[in-house]
Amino acid sequence: MKKQIMPFLTLTIFLTLFTMSNLGAQITTPAKSPEAEVSQRVGITDITIHYNRPFVKGRKIWGGLVPYGFNYLGFGTSKAAPWRAGSDYNTTISFTHEVSIQGNKVPAGKYALFMAPEKNGEVTIILSSNTTSWGSYFYDEKEDVLRFNVTSQDKSTSTELLTYSFDTVKPTSATASLNWGTKEIPFTIDVAVNEIVMKGIRNDLRNPKGFQQSTWDAAANYAFSIGQLEQALEWVNASIEGNFFSKETFSNLSLKSQILEKQGNTTEANEILQKSLPLGSPDELYRLGIGLITDGQLDKALEIMKANVKYNKGAFPSHYGLARVYSAKKDFKNALKALEKTGDDTPEHFKPRFKQYKERLQKKEDFNSK
Repeated sequence: MKKQIMPFLTLTIFLTLFTMSNLGAQITTPAKSPEAEVSQRVGITDITIHYNRPFVKGRKIWGGLVPYGFNYLGFGTSKAAPWRAGSDYNTTISFTHEVSIQGNKVPAGKYALFMAPEKNGEVTIILSSNTTSWGSYFYDEKEDVLRFNVTSQDKSTSTELLTYSFDTVKPTSATASLNWGTKEIPFTIDVAVNEIVMKGIRNDLRNPKGFQQSTWDAAANYAFSIGQLEQALEWVNASIEGNFFSKETFSNLSLKSQILEKQGNTTEANEILQKSLPLGSPDELYRLGIGLITDGQLDKALEIMKANVKYNKGAFPSHYGLARVYSAKKDFKNALKALEKTGDDTPEHFKPRFKQYKERLQKKEDFNSK
């Protein structure tokens, strides 16, 4: 009986130790160099850098911990490896759409980010298709997607923890920077925002979103905003007529009027605008009038604000809008009259302002200006 029990106990102990060993191998512990991720959206394109952040800890970084140029690191297959631009696993950078880095096009995707700094301040930056290696010990030049050079900048202050950031962001570009120790390494990423958005719009118009009138209105508005007038006119016409969802609204007619005006077709633009006015809500006509005031088209703004009072029977903010355009035209008498006619539907938070506006108008001051 004892002879049968002993092998069983031996097997049980072995399996227990084996299981404990594997559990120990799978536990999660803090990294010595904290893991981090920083993202920036440019237009509708997301740029993301994922990396681990080593500390300076009083060490010599540049030309020390980070050797200059390409080097054999004492392990792996690469005899001329760049720096992993962080620590632990490869630093990665990803783009949800095609971008241009320092003038070089890069397809959407995820890439390893390597750097090879030189003593003179020049830095070779590499995007590699190998995103999963530990460090750059197995770096292979054949996996390069892009190489480009930038110039690093020396700083008067030191950054203890390696940091990537997007410190300069513009409507169509962002500058990513690595800061560590007393050095900053920036590189600029440009995004063809309008091309990307227009491509997405064309695709949306073919999928279920394209079965809604609002999608065509939004598409036309965007095309108009970037100056693609012919495309804007095509899309707004599709909203107005020819499809099962098509109908005339203040929104699409007033937009068509603006497009025609920009194209120099003033007569038809005015005809379409007049057609749109009875369809506009108090807020829609008010916003159109305010836009015209901002553009300095005061006579046209007055026409719109009068139409708002007429077609919406004085509902707020029609008289208020009329007061604003009269004030802008320095017709303070009529501005006061219009302001007095604002009715009981005036929101409570507006009422205290009207007292101030009336005082300014009585002093013959335009209350539109601050």
